[in-house]
Amino acid sequence: MSEHRLNRKTQAVFALVITSDTRDLKDDETGRTAVELIEAEGHKVANHIIVPNDSNMIRAEIEKQLNNSVVQVIITSGGTGISSKDRTVDTATGFFEKDLPGFGELFRRFSYDEVSANVIISRSVAGVANGKLIFCLPGSKNAVRLALSKIILPSLGHTLWELNR
Repeated sequence: MSEHRLNRKTQAVFALVITSDTRDLKDDETGRTAVELIEAEGHKVANHIIVPNDSNMIRAEIEKQLNNSVVQVIITSGGTGISSKDRTVDTATGFFEKDLPGFGELFRRFSYDEVSANVIISRSVAGVANGKLIFCLPGSKNAVRLALSKIILPSLGHTLWELNR
């Protein structure tokens, strides 16, 4: 094998589902950061949506993206904490056919260097549903930058290869 599987390159299509009661597309710095990072690596963002912190609306949007034949990766941002408004993780994991616990573990490890022990309240997770990857990230642009640049994008080619074989 001439190229190690971990270094596989791919062009993937993403959907961004931002969970927020206060943001709109004009002031969504987190979403813009994600789009810039994803597109800089040659991938495409097919959808960039903002939904309120409402389980039914989050569920409907994730289901819509899971049924979109073009989308391969769904990134949610927001709703990963422990407050009563944080519903994204609980909603998204209901779709998971397989959990990817290594993502959350690695994300919290890298986050620890930036936010110290406060990372203990992050419930960032990843999983597989309907042949697609789902990553649930915190709502901050720094968290999205860290997850995309250090974990998701560098491993995407190999992860999609494994998922589709």
